[in-house]
Amino acid sequence: MAPITYDMEITSSIPAAKMFKAFVLDGDTLIPKVVPQAIKSVEILQGDGGAGTIKLTTFGEGSKHKCVKHKVDALDKENFTYSYSIIEGDALDGFESISYHIKIVASPDGGSICKNRSIYCPKGDNKITEEEIKSGKEKASSIFKAVEAYILAHPDC
Repeated sequence: MAPITYDMEITSSIPAAKMFKAFVLDGDTLIPKVVPQAIKSVEILQGDGGAGTIKLTTFGEGSKHKCVKHKVDALDKENFTYSYSIIEGDALDGFESISYHIKIVASPDGGSICKNRSIYCPKGDNKITEEEIKSGKEKASSIFKAVEAYILAHPDC
């Protein structure tokens, strides 16, 4: 079956550099702190955080998935882009691969726009439903908005 790609954009009042730092560069510690019900922990298993790094993400109570290993495919701190692929874990059930491409750009009002592309390559005839896509977008958006709220409440972070 052909890859399934979906894009989403989330706007923020936080400038792009600050949002990229919080969401991507400090995300391994900040996201579990801000939304432990979604992400319990992120641990670097190999590497220094840049391209080629292998991480283990453990999800919070009630999550559909328990944990995944993912590989950082690219990290560009100057252009605020980050790409990673799931390489192991129950999220891969029914999929050959899953990858994510994040780019945070400045918006005209001084804030930012997080552009996220998700690519799912199913095994055989496996399909992803519109409901699953909508649910994934809602979860990603809620995590992003929680990080944004944290930054607004803690401007020195």
